Formats: sequence, structure tokens, C-alpha cells
Amino acid sequence: MQAGTTTIIGPASRPCAAGERTGGPPGVRPDLVEFHIVDAGTTAPLSRGADGILRYGNLSPALTELLDLQVHAFSNREAVVEVGGGRLTYRELWHSASRVAGGLQEHGIGYGDRVAVHMPPGVRWVQAFLGALLSGAVPVLVHHGLPGELADRVIADSDADFVLGAPDRGCGATRSDNRWVADLPDGAAFIDDGAALNDLGLLCYTSGAGANGVPTGVELTNENLLSAIRSMVAALDLPTDGLRNLVLQPLAYASGCVDQLLPTFAVGGTVVLAHEMGGVAEAIATEGVDTLATNTRILGGLLPELAASRAAGLCTERVIRISTAGHRADTVETGDPGPAGLGEVFPSARQWSVWGATETSGIGLALGPTAGPAADADGAVLGFPFGGTELALCGPLAASGHGELLCRGPNVTRRYWNDPQRTADRFTGSWFHTGDHVSIGADGLVRRGA
Repeated sequence: MQAGTTTIIGPASRPCAAGERTGGPPGVRPDLVEFHIVDAGTTAPLSRGADGILRYGNLSPALTELLDLQVHAFSNREAVVEVGGGRLTYRELWHSASRVAGGLQEHGIGYGDRVAVHMPPGVRWVQAFLGALLSGAVPVLVHHGLPGELADRVIADSDADFVLGAPDRGCGATRSDNRWVADLPDGAAFIDDGAALNDLGLLCYTSGAGANGVPTGVELTNENLLSAIRSMVAALDLPTDGLRNLVLQPLAYASGCVDQLLPTFAVGGTVVLAHEMGGVAEAIATEGVDTLATNTRILGGLLPELAASRAAGLCTERVIRISTAGHRADTVETGDPGPAGLGEVFPSARQWSVWGATETSGIGLALGPTAGPAADADGAVLGFPFGGTELALCGPLAASGHGELLCRGPNVTRRYWNDPQRTADRFTGSWFHTGDHVSIGADGLVRRGA
């Protein structure tokens, strides 16, 4: 994304119709102003639906169908590598995941049921996640670092029917007295192919919307997921020649799973997973990593050690693509690694930054390597909208480009899980209230602070 490929047509005041804000009082909303910004770099077809949302017109019917096509196209390529652990080709991964799905089916799990995935990232995590998808169930992503009581609360809130856990926690049905076992379910290979675009595809939890930091479930449909994948592949210009993506973002977050793991699979690339700093350096040295996906917090901890490793002889020139994720709840922190620091450690890499929320499938705004001076800013720059994301501002200064940021698009959730009141509070029609106060410039660039 760059200023030259994004043009602003102009803010156009569009008061909300009476009662349009779901659950809100009747009346107009003269403080909501839409900013019509066109991503001229988008090559995929987008058309506006009856609800006003821009949508991709040629998506696969479901996420599993897209992945199935890639498995057949790239069957012998490595799909996932765990540094210090296992590695699987696309054929091996798909077969093992389909056996997990068959095992889940033998436990009575099927279409629409919820399966919690609660384990550290690795080959087993990917097998469990895909196995839940192939069974027809809805994966519920539970971060392995959550305190036990909070993780149990998330699993209970999701009304999960089955838990796929680490070996020390085990796997088992939540409504059965049967003993949990260490191994993933294993049965006759099974692939459910009945999902549709509007069906719930994934349940992610975010602390940004919950009261007192209690995680809240965000429903992401197949259309949300496929749209985010399409947008990320285009925005990062991901090739199909076998990229190797070292994903350091948590797979239990939308930024790791939806925006990195799935787009990498969508282009037949290899997802490389590392647990410790030593694993990161080893992956760069031995796994042919050419893409790095991370966030500013992780980068802040890694860069000094990677710089020292580079000075000691670690070759980092093969890394040609770095994607840094930002979250709507993130604040600007002094010392966050900027483009200059990254450039010293990875001199061959082009840099992207992507900003979003769980409610927007982790995406929404981006800055690309050709953004110019904007990329050298102090952390206040968030980026330009991309991939069908549209923006509005809310507040008394909205017409002048200052206010609370609202987003809508094919990647934006329709609602929170089992929480109609929070849904009513955070949505005006199809517009999601991010809670972030920003400014939108004449060039369409979004910055923090009103």
C-alpha cells in the first residue's frame, strides 16, 4: 500500500437512519462521516452488496475448499515446519488432519459444533486446527499462554463440545465422563464439504472488547476468512513459487492464523514455527526463510539478539519480506523497532505493516514498502485501507478528519459470540466502532490521535 495507489474521493456525511445503530436509540447520527477511499492497487473484483459492503465476487464456497485445492496443487511441498520438531508436506498434513476430523466424527463432533484448540504453536497445533475445520466444526482458538482459569472460562463461554489440547492437558469431550487422552483423535479420513460463505468458520477471542479484560468471542464467517486471505495475498504480493514464512505471531490470534498461516497455505508456501530466540536464528540459518511475520513487541525483543547474531555471522540477506502486525488496542511505545532498525538486520527485506482488530479479521489498514516517508514515522501512522475495507469517522470533528475510527468490509465480523448487547454497543449498521481516535488526511492516510 502506498499513497500513490490510494486516493480519497472525499468525506461524505451520511447520517444514520432512525435506529440504524443496532440496539441504540432512534434518531440520526450526523456525527458519522464516511470517507470514500479507493484502493487502486486492488486487482481482485469487488462489488457493493445490498447492505453497502464491498465484497469479493469469486471466493471459494468455504475455507476448506480453498485449502483442498492448494493441497492437490502443491502436495509434495512442505506445508509446515516446527524448528526442533516435525515437518509435513501438504499431502501429509491434509491426510493427518482428515484423520483427526474422522476421530472427532467418531466422538459425535460434526457440522456447527465447536472444537477448542488449546496448545502451543507447532505441527500438532496445525493438525488440530485443520482437523477441526475438516470435521465441519468451528475451531475455537484459545491462546496457550492464558492462565488456566481464564482459558477454562473461554472454553466454557464458547460452549465447546471438544477440546484439542497439548499432551499434558489432553483431548476430550466437554460433556462426557470419558477419560481425556494425550493423543489427537484418530479415525478414518473424513472431510466435510458442506460449509457455505455465510457459515461461522472460526471463533476468535479478544480482550479488547470485553469488560475488565475478559476475552470476548468474535464470530468470523467463511467469507470473512476468505476475504482476509485474499486481501493479505494481494497486499503483501505473496508469490506461489514456494515462500517460507517464519510466523512469530501467536496462531491463536487472528493476526497469526487468519493473516499469516492461512494466506501462506493459500499460495502453497511453507509455514515455519519457532518457539525460542535460538529457534528463530536457527530457522533463518537453516530453513531457507524468506518471509518474516511478527509484531512490534516480539520484534523489540528479537532485534538486539538477531543483530548480535548477524554480527557473528548469521546470514539474513535471504529474508526479503517482513510483515509487522499492529492491533487496534496497541499504543505507541518508545523504543518500538522502526524501519531503520529492521533494515540494519534484514538489509534485503521489503517491509509491510498491517493494522487491524480481531473483529476485522486482523486486517484493515496497511503500509507497504513504497509508502515513502510515511513508513519512517514515529509509530502514529497506521496506514491506508485495503482489501475492501472502508472507513468512517464518528464525533463532532468527523467532517474535518478527526474522530473515532469505524470500519466495514468483507472481513469485518457481523457480531460477537452470544453477546447481543456488546454487538449493539459496537456496531452502527454494518460499521464496526474500533474505539480508536484517529485522523484521516487528504491522501487517505490514517494516523493515531484525533
